[in-house]
Amino acid sequence: MAVVFVLNGPNLNLLGRRQPEIYGHETLADVEAACIARGGALGLTVSFHQSNHEGEIVETIHRARDEAAAIVINPAAYTHTSVAIMDALLAFDGPVIEVHLSNVHRREEFRSHSWVSKAATGVICGLGSHGYLLALDAVARLVDAEAG
Repeated sequence: MAVVFVLNGPNLNLLGRRQPEIYGHETLADVEAACIARGGALGLTVSFHQSNHEGEIVETIHRARDEAAAIVINPAAYTHTSVAIMDALLAFDGPVIEVHLSNVHRREEFRSHSWVSKAATGVICGLGSHGYLLALDAVARLVDAEAG
């Protein structure tokens, strides 16, 4: 089974408790369980990660080069600031799907710019935690297309 790294950036460990009116009431553990279940149904192994530290996210992306067929990433605030994460993703050979719980384009102006999008195969935003599941659906199709 193909391995997919699902990466989560800063403050997502507070999901369900931090601004639930924007990010929803589900916890990151809920999102992880849903991703693992959906991945299994799609024939994917999900490796779920969260860090509040940019360098740790970069290191995990580097590990994905040897261990994963695809990456689903919600870089959170690093979306708008991290050239380092963008560069690491550009060095990854498989599909990259960028996910955001909220519609970043309907929020503060600074949130409409994404460095990560420059490295992403596709972007899903504004659909809450369901966006992660849609990203896994997309990854399954993309990985299958690359294999066959």
